[in-house]
Amino acid sequence: MTANNTAANTSTPLKRLTNAEGRTPAQMILRWLGITVLAILAAAALTFVGDYAVFLVRGQPHDQVTVTRYMAAPLKGDKTEFYYEGTGPLTCAKALFPQNGWNPCWYVRRHPLYAEPA
Repeated sequence: MTANNTAANTSTPLKRLTNAEGRTPAQMILRWLGITVLAILAAAALTFVGDYAVFLVRGQPHDQVTVTRYMAAPLKGDKTEFYYEGTGPLTCAKALFPQNGWNPCWYVRRHPLYAEPA
């Protein structure tokens, strides 16, 4: 054994846990976590932009879904009273995300009760 091998074996535990760039495992995990979060945000943004582009290319398609309407009237004590207004059509967008102020049709069909604020 040479002097260099002996010196390498007696290094501190922190030195042994660093990689070639000198990062600790915690720093590497935080870096990968940051990259993952950025990738997820970029994918969500690209999906929204793509959905909007398809919505415009298709000529802003919309549909009407029959919903049950209620009026929500605020009362004292942070209470709300609901008044039945009947059923009627609600315009919705044929898209994945809300477009042009319309909720997507898949969402409106799953939530047929519509409460209008007073």
